[in-house]
Amino acid sequence: MNIENNRGGAREVQEKIVNLMKSIAQAPRKPLPGEEVQRLKTAASRLDQLLKASAAANQETLRTAAGRLDQLLHDIRNGNDIIARIKRQRPPHSR
Repeated sequence: MNIENNRGGAREVQEKIVNLMKSIAQAPRKPLPGEEVQRLKTAASRLDQLLKASAAANQETLRTAAGRLDQLLHDIRNGNDIIARIKRQRPPHSR
C-alpha cells in the first residue's frame, strides 16, 4: 500500500467534499423535514465510523510492517541470514 497514493486520494476526496459544501452553501435554502435531517445525521455518523475504521486498519497495517522491519533489522545486526525469510514473505506477483 503506497502511503503517498493514499494521501493523494484522501486529499482529492477532501477537495471534492469542500467543493460540494461550497456549492450547497450557495444554493437557495429550503427547510428540510425532520425525517430527512435524521436520515442525513445517520448517514453522516455511518460515514464517520467508516472513515475511523479505515484509519484504524491503516494504522494496524503500518504497525505490523514496522514490527516486521524491526525484527529484520535486529536479525541483520545479529548477523542472522534473513534472505530465506524475505523470499517467503514476498508476495507472489513481485517474484
